[in-house]
Amino acid sequence: MISGRQVLDERMMTLKDRVLKYLIRNKGSFVSGEKISESLGISRAAVWKHISSLRQDGFEIDSASRRGYMLIGDADIINPQIISDSLRTSFIGKKIIYMDSIGSTNDHIKSIAGGSTDGTVVIANEQTKGKGRMGRYWHSQKGDGIWMSMLLKPHIAPNKASIITQIAGAAIVKALDEFGVSAMIKWPNDIILNGKKLCGILTEMAAEIDRINYIVLGMGMNVKSDNFPDEISDIATSLYKEGHAIKRADIIRSIFENFERLYVDYIKNDDLKEVVEICRERSAVIGKDIYVITWSEKKKARALDISQNGDLLVEYKDGRKESLVSGEVSIRKADDE
Repeated sequence: MISGRQVLDERMMTLKDRVLKYLIRNKGSFVSGEKISESLGISRAAVWKHISSLRQDGFEIDSASRRGYMLIGDADIINPQIISDSLRTSFIGKKIIYMDSIGSTNDHIKSIAGGSTDGTVVIANEQTKGKGRMGRYWHSQKGDGIWMSMLLKPHIAPNKASIITQIAGAAIVKALDEFGVSAMIKWPNDIILNGKKLCGILTEMAAEIDRINYIVLGMGMNVKSDNFPDEISDIATSLYKEGHAIKRADIIRSIFENFERLYVDYIKNDDLKEVVEICRERSAVIGKDIYVITWSEKKKARALDISQNGDLLVEYKDGRKESLVSGEVSIRKADDE
């Protein structure tokens, strides 16, 4: 099920989108209805209609006689126009498809991957069938988080794609740093804050033997969630629960910018130096006793380091060492045998 679709694409923008874009460009200043109508080629009555609709969406728009309209604020609204305002990327997020409600952003972007451009992003206000690694359900409450998927079409060999999950992890912690949030990375795909899971990353790939058709990079972050289901209440958290009030659009914009920079360094220059440094410095597992989890078993080990290629080096109880390219680990509790 899909509802409330909005697309950020100059060719597909509605008149309401164009009015909002005009207000954003003049944020903090009054612009007359007459000037907006002349610039957009619509009547003043149509301007008023779209202003009223934007107010209903949650935008704070002041109005004054003989002065016009002024965008004051946007509350915590995920809107393609708000995200694109001052976005400094060359291709990530240049096309945004926003849904008020969707089954899964990963599933939707896979369904349109063939005809979509590199860097297209699908964002939802709610996921009803969100998923994590190994087919697990991902709690995605409406209006409480960031649920989005990026479409990537890199010209690299399929066996070099697994590191993209860690590039995303590094980008997320760098983005959160900008807002005073110091998060950690639990290799390979979880972002941890104060010992609890804040964000998960799910990477899926469609490829042939020697080439990648596309990669879908899904991210789910708990931003405003206050109550979690009983089964995850002890292991999950949100920015709000940890004392951080940050607008989702600002976080998304920062993730886009940090990800593009680190991703392009890898795709174009085969440079992972900064990514590996971040993953080491912000690792939640290095030096810890862990379980290495596969579909059929979980084995006790100790996490030793992260290699220059992003692999996790572990040592098992029998002294055998292994370099993990992908997989899942969990941190062992002090009372585990």
